[in-house]
This record gives sequence, C-alpha cells and structure tokens, in this order.
Amino acid sequence: MLEVTRLSYSYENKKVLHEISFSLEKGKHYALIGASGSGKSTLLKLVYGLLDAEEGSVFWNGTQVQGPAYHLVPGMDFMKYLAQDFDLMPYVTVRENIGRFLSNFYLREKAERVQELLELVELEEFSDVKARYLSGGQMQRTALARVLALEPELLLLDEPFSHIDVHQKNKLARHLFEYCKQKGITVLYTSHTPEEALMYADEILVLHNGMLLEKDVPQQIYSRPANEYTARLTGEINKIPMRFLGIDEEGFLLVRPHELRVSDEGIRVKVKHSYFKGTCFLIEADAGTGVYFFEHENLIETGTHLKLTLKAKI
Repeated sequence: MLEVTRLSYSYENKKVLHEISFSLEKGKHYALIGASGSGKSTLLKLVYGLLDAEEGSVFWNGTQVQGPAYHLVPGMDFMKYLAQDFDLMPYVTVRENIGRFLSNFYLREKAERVQELLELVELEEFSDVKARYLSGGQMQRTALARVLALEPELLLLDEPFSHIDVHQKNKLARHLFEYCKQKGITVLYTSHTPEEALMYADEILVLHNGMLLEKDVPQQIYSRPANEYTARLTGEINKIPMRFLGIDEEGFLLVRPHELRVSDEGIRVKVKHSYFKGTCFLIEADAGTGVYFFEHENLIETGTHLKLTLKAKI
C-alpha cells in the first residue's frame, strides 16, 4: 500500500502542493486529474523520490520513499516512473531500450521478456529501429514497455498516452491496464482526457491549486461531482439555476448534456450549433442568460427555438 501523508512542496517560494494525504491499495489503478499547473507531475516526482518533500512523507509497504538528499541515484527500486520526456537512449534500438535494465546474465529470459513487451505495445516491426527515428507515439510506447520490463510494484505514469493516435491509444490502454491488473501492479497515472480517467481507474484523485479536493470511484466523480471544477474535468457540464428547471430553491444544478431533453416546457433556448459525435449530436443552445449543451439523436437546425428540461430519473 502507498501512504502519502501531509505532503507539501514549494518551487521558488511558490507553494505547489499543500498537505496532500491519500492512500493507494495494492493492485488497483488510480487516475490523477486536475488543470494544468495543479501539481500532478510534481506529486508523481515526489512519490517516486525525484524531489525532496518540504513537509510530509511517502511510504510504500512500510518503506519510506526519500528523495535526492538521501540517495545518490534518485528513485526507488520497487517502482517505475514514466516522465513526459520518455528518457529513451536515442542511438540504440527499441529492443535495446526496452531491455535496458534487464540482466545480461540470463540472455534467453531477457529476450523472451523484451519480445513479450514488444507485442504488448505492438512494436515488433520496429524492434531494430533506433529510437531517434521513431515518431512521438512510437517513442511513448517504447518508454511504456521499458518501465514495465522489471515488473514494478508501483507504476507512475505522467500522461502515458499523450503522443499516441486515438485508434492505437484506446487499444493500448486496454491492454496496458489489463496487463497490470493481471500482474498485480498498482498504477497511478495523470491524464487530461476524461475517458482515460473514467474508463481505466478504480478511483480518481482530483487536484486543484496543489490541494486534493476529492478521491472517489469514477461513477461518483462523474455523476455526483463535488463541485463545478471536478465536473468540467470529467466531461461537458451545464451549470443551470434551479429555478430555470422549475425547482423552488436557490442555487445551481450541475447537469450533463445527456441529462437534458427537448420538452414542451422548461428552459427556452435557441440552437446555435449541432456537433456530430457519432452516436448522437451535441447541441449548443443559447438561453439568453447562458449557453447550454444537450444531446439529441438528430441534427437540429441553427436558429431553432425549443425548450429543455431534465430527463426523468429511472
């Protein structure tokens, strides 16, 4: 288990993290989300031991993680960290990069392990290509295979799919997280993509201005977000005054586009745009006091006037 307790860090007299505390269970996967500058990458570096915490502590299964002030070579053996710069050796091949930390005393086992990982990230045909000639996505896949080579107990991934094409990213993500589940590897990863956080995490941690706002299962984070900030990190959201929806109370409701429907009564709006999403259209509509988004099975012409209300809960 990973135990992070009251962790704080400052950079050039600016507080980056404020007393962060949380725990991660062995074998589970956790997404770390937040706006740019919220402290996600810094937190990963502190957990791995690349930085020295100003306050607080990090423990993995009772062993304290300490930074460069205590270790000549920063980082802990039982975990691996994938940074956004990949840290590949440019003048050696994909195969050599993946096997970089594997022992040469067991060459057959090393070759089999590297081949297994080449297949996992689908880079078999590029195995003998030098890293400098790879695309950004191929470099990222190589780096993912390399950090998995020694089967770490804890895997820290900073935007692990950011350079990979969508059609490859979805397949790779499924394979990667399934592989880590089978091996019992705990994963903490950052993402700016709502789908990556919601689909693959057992729990989501939300950072805002260096503070941990909440930690919960994806279904709760998406359906009942604690605030507008969290809601917008996990998808499109409408902030609608309750009185607009016929509710005799002050305040606002946070409503997802799929929770609104066209009705004979409700909020009067004028359609501005229709965006085709494949399974439906995302309709942008102007209510005069604000813009709202809702989903509809058909395109609605720009300029159409209609009314919106909440779908009935089943």
